[in-house]
Amino acid sequence: MMQLQLTTSPRKLFVLAGEVSGDLHAAAPVRELLSACPDTKVFGVGGQQLAALGAELLYTTDQMSIMGFVEVLRHASFLRRVIRELKDAVLREKPDVALLVDYPGMNLHMAAFLHKLGIPVVYYISPQVWAWKEKRVEKIRATVDRLLVIFDFEVEFYHRHYITAEFVGNPVVEELAELKFAPKPEFLERMGIDPGAPLVGLLPGSRRQEIEKIFPEMLGAARLIGENRKCTFLLGRAPQIEDQLYDRYIAEAGVPVSLCSSHELMQYGDLVLVTSGTATLESLCFGIPMVVLYKTSPLNYFIGKRLVRLKNIALANIVACGLHAQHNVVPELIQHDASATAIARTALEILGDEAVASTMRRELEQAKARLSSDSPSRHVAAVLREYL
Repeated sequence: MMQLQLTTSPRKLFVLAGEVSGDLHAAAPVRELLSACPDTKVFGVGGQQLAALGAELLYTTDQMSIMGFVEVLRHASFLRRVIRELKDAVLREKPDVALLVDYPGMNLHMAAFLHKLGIPVVYYISPQVWAWKEKRVEKIRATVDRLLVIFDFEVEFYHRHYITAEFVGNPVVEELAELKFAPKPEFLERMGIDPGAPLVGLLPGSRRQEIEKIFPEMLGAARLIGENRKCTFLLGRAPQIEDQLYDRYIAEAGVPVSLCSSHELMQYGDLVLVTSGTATLESLCFGIPMVVLYKTSPLNYFIGKRLVRLKNIALANIVACGLHAQHNVVPELIQHDASATAIARTALEILGDEAVASTMRRELEQAKARLSSDSPSRHVAAVLREYL
């Protein structure tokens, strides 16, 4: 009697991580998932981290790094094409589950499409609806099956909107815990750095638009700081940005800058000038005093100023002080205030007063405790496995 041989099609996971940080945060749970379910096919949007795991990327984070209201409008036809092709891929591949990471403009649109098809939607790192566009909670309630959040205060926020959110811990803490560093004297010797001079880090962002707006002001501030006291300036480059862009601004400013990884800068530095974003959260985890900067086009700032409801925009301050605190732990210099003169003045105040710097370090360490939890990547991977 002939025996029938049953075959099963591979499990399929659709991932949409449109930014460099999203790619990094998505890769860890996908790696966990693939170790348990190696036959899973992963496809969608991501960057170098997901590509290294074998994900089939229809678009990359380099192509999707579009920031600002004006820029989104300028690239509207491209974004429409991306969404159309992603929908076609979903219809063709029929994934068992979707993992959407941050990137709310596109992800909430895709969540609605996936939900209509009956594909479970796992949203990891929720949109910051507590800061602006709060009405998006209605879309989340209607289209997201599992909401996995990385800040503890988000659980209570979503509870008020009748949405169950699961706090999984912050992936930044998990990722940084895996790093190993040499003793500081070894680092200074390797870099040829004067051990007696304060180390001031420059982190101008991971997007070209941010670097073009903020890096010249950072370098101008570095020049002014250097005129007042001897310092060594360290630059943490974003790997996806071409070196020529940094080199051009450095040459124009005429400021000597040493190059190292952004995490080395945070580990060994005395102060960091950092563009608002995930890097402020990483700096918080290292407990390094910081000056947070943000600058965009006048029109983007005009629109954003009327939409964002928070006094503080830096994640370091939001975690440390709460959503609606009227004070902050680290200074924020936004738009017109993010000038070379103002940045230098603020930085020199911190460098010149050890009591101020020590207080900042202590409060950042206390804030870090609020981010810790069990491994977020294992938690997210376990949720995905439930649907696979």
